[in-house]
Amino acid sequence: MRTASAEPVYWSTPRKVACRFFVVFFILYVFFNPNGVLPYVNMAYRAYIQPFHKLAVWMAANILHLKDPITVFTGGSGDTTYDYVMLLFAVVLAGIGAIIWSVVDRRARNYNNLFYWLTVIVRYYMAITMVTYGSVKIIKLQFPAPGPDRLIQPLGTMSPMGLAWTYMGYSTGFNYFTGFAELICGLLLFFRKTATLGAVVGLVVAGNIMAINYCFDVPVKLLSTMLVVMSIFLLSKDAIRLINFFFLNKVAQPANLTPHKFKKRWQNITLCVIKYVLIVYTLALTFYSDVQAMSQYGDKAKKPPLYGLYNVKSFVRNKDTIAPLTTDSTRWNKMTISYAGAARIKMMNDSINRYDFKIDTIRHTITMNSYVDTVNLVYLNYVIHKDTLLLNGKFETDSLHIKLVKYDLKRFNLLNRGFHWVNEYPYNR
Repeated sequence: MRTASAEPVYWSTPRKVACRFFVVFFILYVFFNPNGVLPYVNMAYRAYIQPFHKLAVWMAANILHLKDPITVFTGGSGDTTYDYVMLLFAVVLAGIGAIIWSVVDRRARNYNNLFYWLTVIVRYYMAITMVTYGSVKIIKLQFPAPGPDRLIQPLGTMSPMGLAWTYMGYSTGFNYFTGFAELICGLLLFFRKTATLGAVVGLVVAGNIMAINYCFDVPVKLLSTMLVVMSIFLLSKDAIRLINFFFLNKVAQPANLTPHKFKKRWQNITLCVIKYVLIVYTLALTFYSDVQAMSQYGDKAKKPPLYGLYNVKSFVRNKDTIAPLTTDSTRWNKMTISYAGAARIKMMNDSINRYDFKIDTIRHTITMNSYVDTVNLVYLNYVIHKDTLLLNGKFETDSLHIKLVKYDLKRFNLLNRGFHWVNEYPYNR
């Protein structure tokens, strides 16, 4: 019977310095990017992060001498200039902290206990993040199915991120596949005995996320990269065992999975209770919130009135019927209504204009304004009969009378092709 490998009593100097660096760095990273991993942490984050916003602005201007001042902070994008400045700040601070710590505590023999609790912090941060990532794919909220606006958008006009979102949103099954992979990764990381397997799965799953973010210019590069770094960090303690098993065909000693306990029994019981409450809370709240959000957005959200794709059959401006010339940048060609409050109008020259779009189904009126001009409103009356939509009213200085016919979205190959076990020939269109 093989015994588990004991924790080393004496650490090498590089290992101690590295541990000191990562203790400071990971704590700072979680502090600056809590990512909603604990209950109500985002409320606290909004309160304590404000001084660091000011610090980042000052550092960018006076230390880094950046050409443009920082005016945008973490929000829809996680790769803002602010985020890069704060990451650099955390790295520098961790380096300085590791140097000072090494001088002050140079007689330390090991950091077995400290390293254990650091891995706990990293495991739980990564686990909760992965559960969150997985749930929005399983419930299918992150990547919506291609709507009318995407279906008529020329491929060449898509952004790389838009292409990735359309690719992911097309297949519910692929969302399940990636979502459950992330969820399983998170669940494995919650427990000591499965943490190594969770880190291996995490390296693959987070590596795939990172690759998509880099290759399709998705602005979550920093977080996905950090998840990969965290996976590698968690695997570092088993590096020799993993190398022996996977590469050298040598015997790998069992890992030492003995938990680091407190001296008092009530403290260990309290910690265990907190652990399972946090796991249940994370799973229950995450999926509950996502299920609730299904009615607001995602594939199962209620479609707005007039939802769909409409082809313009006749376009009368100031009593003149405008011919459908492909060089005309003012005549409408198609109109899409994809979700509440938004519409896109495709002109004859393939340019696309986006509008805020409000429909009054009682008065049969439409109020529109362009995204760049929220002051000047457009008021149109509408009449709908089966698949025919008639619009009339004032658009800027012109009077318009437009006849549109609804297009059946199921006629698109992307939506009607479906899945086939047998293909005599490749169906590549």
